[in-house]
Amino acid sequence: MRLGGLAVAVAIGVAVAACGDSTGSGGNGGRSNNISVSNNVFNPTPDTAAAADTVVFTWVNASNPHNVTWLTGPGTLPTNSSTMTTGTYKAKLAAGTYTFHCTIHSGMNGTIVAQ
Repeated sequence: MRLGGLAVAVAIGVAVAACGDSTGSGGNGGRSNNISVSNNVFNPTPDTAAAADTVVFTWVNASNPHNVTWLTGPGTLPTNSSTMTTGTYKAKLAAGTYTFHCTIHSGMNGTIVAQ
């Protein structure tokens, strides 16, 4: 019976590790149409959002200016945001996978899967 318990513990550990963020952006992923922008991090990312709904990026306690610049996605990409330290930016996304980044901070990247 000890092996059965060990197998369950290993399976849980693998499942928890698989849910971690591999983007290095500090988020843990999620399902939301709201993304925070602060201190060189988009959160959550990767994210899954409802297609055809508006995704809202909100600058939260940002000590540096940031922007949202779209890199890839289906069809015509949304307009990029301006560079700011406070406020919100909204984008309507069709179904598909989108990648974006902040042009000011290398490594500040994000992914949204609109479904």
